[in-house]
Amino acid sequence: LAGSLQDVARALLAEGPAALAAFRLTVGRPVGPMLAHTATSVAEAVDKLGACAVEEKLDGIRVQVHRDGPDVHIHTRTLEEVTDRLPEVTAAARALPAERFILDGEVIALDTEGRPVPFQRVAGRFGSRVDVAAAQAALPLSPVFFDVLSVDGRDLLELPTAQRHTELARLVPEPQRVRRLVVEDPSDADARAAAEDFWAHTLRRGHEGVVVKALDAPYSAGRRGAAWLKVKPVHTLDLVVLAAEWGHGRRTGKLSNLHLGARGPNGGFVMLGKTFKGLTDAVLDWQTERFRQLALADDGHVVTVRPELVVEIAYDGLQTSSRYPAGVTLRFARVVRYREDKTAEEADTVETVLAAHTGGGERTDGG
Repeated sequence: LAGSLQDVARALLAEGPAALAAFRLTVGRPVGPMLAHTATSVAEAVDKLGACAVEEKLDGIRVQVHRDGPDVHIHTRTLEEVTDRLPEVTAAARALPAERFILDGEVIALDTEGRPVPFQRVAGRFGSRVDVAAAQAALPLSPVFFDVLSVDGRDLLELPTAQRHTELARLVPEPQRVRRLVVEDPSDADARAAAEDFWAHTLRRGHEGVVVKALDAPYSAGRRGAAWLKVKPVHTLDLVVLAAEWGHGRRTGKLSNLHLGARGPNGGFVMLGKTFKGLTDAVLDWQTERFRQLALADDGHVVTVRPELVVEIAYDGLQTSSRYPAGVTLRFARVVRYREDKTAEEADTVETVLAAHTGGGERTDGG
């Protein structure tokens, strides 16, 4: 609630545990946002949470909006103040029918068909500090709110999700609220089917998934609460290891960060990105030995290997990237398993990846 570990530490050291009672939710002072754990499916999330709301997961910039009379302050999830970069969010906050509040939401941009603009464009506009007016004209941003922490002097953190949403609906007009579906009875087959349909429709609308929220949960500021579960589609590709980098820290002496490639049109391989995620200690040991056997060159940092090993890679989507020759790279790539049953000639092609990227099968954002 203080938004600053240092402030809490100073008060605690100076005054003892009694000082902690002084830290209250305060309009104008940002707090850490509540975060979500991951579920593999909507059904799993509903089973875990019971009565819940299924909300669209927007891939924008998380913002916390504070208004105190005419004064509006906007903060990111890292508590950085960005008010001067978001005049349209300030205007939207001042138009709401309350003088003091704290809202939690996302800032996104929509194209002419109402579909979300790729994250990279939003991040580029968001990062503009020089000519905000020109940036705003080129790409206007829209706030979409999904929670309210305080309104008119009332601290709402301990209220259950259902009651906080009632307060949100009183304050924020529907076009500025996140789309949602309430599942009152998870045992109802029709309700579960409706939740699955909502998930599928959300993906068709171009958003990245859903967040399933227990209706009876308070707002756990600064915590990754078990009462919020995000569900995103997981895609996989069979790619070829082109090289690996020597690790650092506890991975010193191990070949870790994998350079991943898809089959190119000329029989070669085109690099799509890197990952060191998903590697267990046993896999690290195995691949380090195997890469030594396949090594073509070692410059002390990167070991280039013969392109023979196929690895199954899970990823959340694709993003445009000028760093890689195909013009795209994998988002949040991680190793699922090595496919020793496959040869490099059976790996996925760049054509397959690009078709998904341009045809709507994958997301084309970043972040």
